[in-house]
Amino acid sequence: MSAVVQMRPQAQPEADSATAVLVELTRKRSPDDRQRLLMGVAALCESTAGNRAAPALGQIFVALAAQAEREIRLTLSERLAEAAWAPPALINMLALDEIEIARPVITSSPVLQDADLMRLLIEATLEHQIAVARRPGLSRRVADAIVERGESVTMTALASNRTADISEAALTRLIEQSRRLAGLRAPLTRHPRLNEALARELYQWVGQALRQSIGERFKIDDALLDTAVKDAGDQAVRSGGWRAVPISPREDGDRRDMEARLVEKLKTAGQLRPGLLIRALREHRLALFEQTLAGLGGFTEAHTHAAVRAPTAEPLYLACIAVGVDRAVFPSLLVELRKLTGGYPGDGGWTASTLNPPAAARAFLHIMEKSAEV
Repeated sequence: MSAVVQMRPQAQPEADSATAVLVELTRKRSPDDRQRLLMGVAALCESTAGNRAAPALGQIFVALAAQAEREIRLTLSERLAEAAWAPPALINMLALDEIEIARPVITSSPVLQDADLMRLLIEATLEHQIAVARRPGLSRRVADAIVERGESVTMTALASNRTADISEAALTRLIEQSRRLAGLRAPLTRHPRLNEALARELYQWVGQALRQSIGERFKIDDALLDTAVKDAGDQAVRSGGWRAVPISPREDGDRRDMEARLVEKLKTAGQLRPGLLIRALREHRLALFEQTLAGLGGFTEAHTHAAVRAPTAEPLYLACIAVGVDRAVFPSLLVELRKLTGGYPGDGGWTASTLNPPAAARAFLHIMEKSAEV
């Protein structure tokens, strides 16, 4: 009689033991036990990544994480931040969680794709969007979307991200935005994709320290600034001699009176600032611009009115320097003003000078007095 031997699969005590532990943990409800359960499932997912069991384990993982306490989700986010095997649904869920939990995966997770990051720009909070803008190696598609949305703090974060793939067109738009957003200027001056042509444009909007930084990189000097100023202006009407233009009584008298009262009120309160000049132009309030310039410099309205309509920009330049306008800001001011006046003040016949405000004020008044004699 022959003996029958029954063959049994070889036991896997370590795997069985680990599984038994996880099963036991599912019956418990304490935060520590749930954290151990999640970490155990995470280890199991990592060890089975790529096989047929992985998707099912991923679904279990997502279901468990959705019910986990805040501290557990934070620990999970930090552990999975750089895990290529992590379930995409779980990473996207964590990316939409509160920002402290979301930040590690937004910043580092290789699982997040451009479509996921674009979704965060649309659906998530501003803090999430900033984290997206700071993500290392950010793609051109997402960088373009950030610039297109035009959110100031997100664009500033993007400008500070030296590894982002920012196109020249997007960088040009950021430089244009730096005219109104001072926070963009410093990171843009240091940006590795800044070229000489863009540096010349940026040079007009930054302060002295940043101009020096740009000059050291691209050898830009004040002569280039002068050229940029003249090129930026519209090709305006030219005339043979300089002559003051009187204020027409037909111009909106009520509007001018209203603006004059506003300027006087701000001046009395100590709140009259050069920045109101740019604001007035952007709001298409030419009378307010002239009244503000007069109030800041102690000039007459006739003087500022004449400077705005002069055949060259020299008197206006001197008046602006006299009241504290940075000469790097003057090009943008001039362009905006010419849009409102049909090209005035005219082009040519002036250069950016190094006069201090008191000297510029004296030079401006001297021109006004001479013009009155003509």
